[in-house]
Amino acid sequence: MEALFARTGLADLYEKVVQGERLSYDDGLRLYRTPELTAVGALANVVRERMNGDATYYVRNLHINYTNICNKLCKFCSFYAPPGDPRGYVLTPDDIVARLAEHRDHVIREIHMVAGINPKLPYQYYLDILRSVRAARPEAQIKAFTMIELAQIARAAKKPLGDVLEDLKGAGLACVPGGGAEVFSDRVHEELFRAKLDNEGWFQVAREVHRAGLRSNATMLYGHIETVEEKVKHLLHIRELQDETKGFQCFVPLAFDPARTELEHIPVTTGQQNLREIAIARLLLDNFPHIKAFWIMITPQIAQLALWYGADDLDGTVSHYEITHALGTASHHQALSHQELLDLISEAGRVPVERDALYNVIPEQLAVGGQQSAKGSVSLRVLSSSS
Repeated sequence: MEALFARTGLADLYEKVVQGERLSYDDGLRLYRTPELTAVGALANVVRERMNGDATYYVRNLHINYTNICNKLCKFCSFYAPPGDPRGYVLTPDDIVARLAEHRDHVIREIHMVAGINPKLPYQYYLDILRSVRAARPEAQIKAFTMIELAQIARAAKKPLGDVLEDLKGAGLACVPGGGAEVFSDRVHEELFRAKLDNEGWFQVAREVHRAGLRSNATMLYGHIETVEEKVKHLLHIRELQDETKGFQCFVPLAFDPARTELEHIPVTTGQQNLREIAIARLLLDNFPHIKAFWIMITPQIAQLALWYGADDLDGTVSHYEITHALGTASHHQALSHQELLDLISEAGRVPVERDALYNVIPEQLAVGGQQSAKGSVSLRVLSSSS
């Protein structure tokens, strides 16, 4: 392996990675600019296996988008309908319960709820949908509301965000997804999503979320107008916040899908781009326990390959996803069966580990997690809700 890094001019970065030394801004730029993607992936795999061995996490989940009405008008979004648009919808608590009933025969560990920023929804609505979901599927954990949504919910409540978070937790909120971060760049914010919470606002909400004892993910939307420099700064900003709060459990690189957006002229991301983003995230975010390859946005095949480029999580079964259709279909039904997930992971030479929304290993999967893989025994590092 040393010969590979010597040949590609990355021997010094290999030494840093092996020694557990934190990579710098300049190191991040080199990782983006080198043409040697295989070497970048090999570096990321060193970190991936040091932190998680061969374990690859997945969750049996269901996504619910409770409204597509949004007043933020982001240029990269194909999901939203502006207020007053006849395409807009709002799911009532009963609608959501009915959707859950469609999956009554399926195991669901995590219910993931995010949506547009609908200024007409009252505070009580958010509490009601949480309580309805918890009553309908008490065994499932609810992951809901991006930092952008939480800012709007606090606005609707006319209460401090800390108090709102306690109310939401009492209604059933278990953890928070990481969407809405996009790219932490004032330039990109001004050009693409100027009506949305700015970078510092996102950080302030995240701090409050973590202070309330809720864990969250973090994301980065790539493949639009962002620069390499902006992406490295984004990753380092998130790393600094994790040093401060220790509240992030997973980082999710999100590939931009230009279809039906104001940026439709931009080409879709390539497999090489997707693998590079995952690998660099694993290398720079040394304090994040998990890196996810979100198969809906990059295809199951690239996500499978990403398990050797730094990713240790494939997300889950999903079943219904309206935000984007990066797999080239107009259908909202985008799902992998439990067996298909197991097969994807096993075929890649990794060990499937079923988790819940907080990365607690599901007991019946412990035997699977302890199997021998092609590379030997697996050491599981499980992030519990209290760690």
